[in-house]
Amino acid sequence: MKVLIENNQLLLKKLFLVLYDIAAVAGASLLALFLRFEGRYQAIPQEYLDRSQQYISVVIVITIVIFYALRLYGNLWSYAGATELINIAIASILSAGVQMSVMVLMDMRMPRSYYVFYGAGLFVFVTISRYSYRVLRTLIKRQKNDKPCTNVLIVGAGGAGNMLVREISNSSHINKKVVCIVDDSKAKQGSYLHGVKIMGGRDVIPEIVKKYGVDEIMIALPSAPAKEIKQILDLCKETGCELKRLPGVYQLVNGEVSISALKEVDVNDLLGREPVKVDLSSILDYVAGKTVLVTGGGGSIGSEICRQVAGHNPKRLVIVDIYENTTYDIQNELKRKYPSLDLVVLIASVRNTKRINNIFEKYRPDIVYHAAAHKHVPLMEDSPNEAVKNNVLGTWKVVQAADRWKVRRFVMISTDKAVNPTNIMGATKRICEMIIQTYNNRSRTEFVAVRFGNVLGSNGSVIPLFKKQIAQGGPVTVTHPDIIRYFMTIPEAVSLVLQAGVYARGGEIFVLDMGEPVKIADLARNLILLSGHKPGEDISIVYTGLRPGEKLYEEMLMEEEGMQDTENKLIHIGKPIKLEEENFLMQLENLAKHVVQEPEDIRKWVQEIVPTYHPEGMNN
Repeated sequence: MKVLIENNQLLLKKLFLVLYDIAAVAGASLLALFLRFEGRYQAIPQEYLDRSQQYISVVIVITIVIFYALRLYGNLWSYAGATELINIAIASILSAGVQMSVMVLMDMRMPRSYYVFYGAGLFVFVTISRYSYRVLRTLIKRQKNDKPCTNVLIVGAGGAGNMLVREISNSSHINKKVVCIVDDSKAKQGSYLHGVKIMGGRDVIPEIVKKYGVDEIMIALPSAPAKEIKQILDLCKETGCELKRLPGVYQLVNGEVSISALKEVDVNDLLGREPVKVDLSSILDYVAGKTVLVTGGGGSIGSEICRQVAGHNPKRLVIVDIYENTTYDIQNELKRKYPSLDLVVLIASVRNTKRINNIFEKYRPDIVYHAAAHKHVPLMEDSPNEAVKNNVLGTWKVVQAADRWKVRRFVMISTDKAVNPTNIMGATKRICEMIIQTYNNRSRTEFVAVRFGNVLGSNGSVIPLFKKQIAQGGPVTVTHPDIIRYFMTIPEAVSLVLQAGVYARGGEIFVLDMGEPVKIADLARNLILLSGHKPGEDISIVYTGLRPGEKLYEEMLMEEEGMQDTENKLIHIGKPIKLEEENFLMQLENLAKHVVQEPEDIRKWVQEIVPTYHPEGMNN
């Protein structure tokens, strides 16, 4: 019933437009003569009046056909723009041309200016009929809108800014008002865009915000480089306004830029660098047609490895994890995105020797990404034996299975905390690196490790914690005002991990270039500002003191290791430290026997294996 009503309404609208256009053609003919004779109807010769009306029916029919061909009865005129206006102009010119042709063929002379005035008059009449709805809607919106509007400042007077201003101005569902625009282009400053003045460059943003009471700033620069976006954000975040920005330029091309395409400014934007790029073709060649096994596949890093591997046509993807909830999530996601993928999802602990061997024996992986580990520093400080069991013994068991079942390449995910560790988690990951180096010298499998710092948005990272604290009204907790960390997004880190696997020849510790370190206190402050609050006033920052095993800064390399470059400037190779392998394996055996006894002194045993490990409170 609803569809029938809508169809009838559409038919009535089209019928109204046709009837209006018939009247417009007749009216334009009379208006043309009226204008030709300087607005004096009595001065118009009767023969011209007769001639203009004699074949008007023919002109009307042909004009309606022209209008139909140019879709003047099929457009949604509530969203009409320049293209529709051009079509009206073309239709009016063609109609004038038709009338002139009919008059010439019938040898009926008319003043030459008549056809010009006719075409112009028809254009005006038709434009009024098509665009009057938009004008009325704008006027009604201004009168009816009693609610206080959100005052908006738009940064960027290009194509994206134009579309935003137009949509905000025209939409009856958006309770916002664009009060001004800024753009760095001197040529645009002082001009108007849909009636809104372009006030100046980005430097005037703080001044304009105060002057016009701006509540929200929209950054309409979808193709601007990350460095420029960061500079603009540095200005905007001090204003206390809510910040939003348009996503990538591809959405402009696809016509997707609208209010709905706006997103909250993310803290990633404040890193001020371009996203890391990798050679995807080399990864495709490396992974395609292979059986790939990912331990810890339900975790932040492991699940992203699974996503990217799944997109590179593996023969089979085997996911192994002990935690069922996140593993179930990644299983459903991959099934939905890659229905033809041969996906195997298994719940298993890397600490279970028989289970791990059975998995390797059954699926015979070509490539293994070992991401399973306990990574939370404070939790592992309270449960050091579990860190050793899971990280060290778990890695050892998976490495032995890889060696036994002749895996081609084994890539272990390590951490910058393995360098001169002060916490048990970092120390256990350093032992894992030593296991990798030792077995690489004794196996056909190419064993490598990839070391990187913190990833934005991972489980347990500071960003989700800060966002939760801000949503609750604060305070935001930071351990120390001077603590710094290296940051990278999860997809960036995993892309580099995959490419490092391509470069692997065995025995390397690959080190990812994480860019410039970021102060955690600055990160917290910026996130508060980007949420539209003022640090110290709306939401306070509280310093809680360094947690057990936590350092002010993380190093990426040991001093002895040195550094070699790869083809990718963001991936480096640390020179392996020489090990007394037999002694190390003996220490590893003793550690395995000791830790299962649940000792209270496991740190001393770990320190014997990792001399660079200096836990707090221990006498060395």
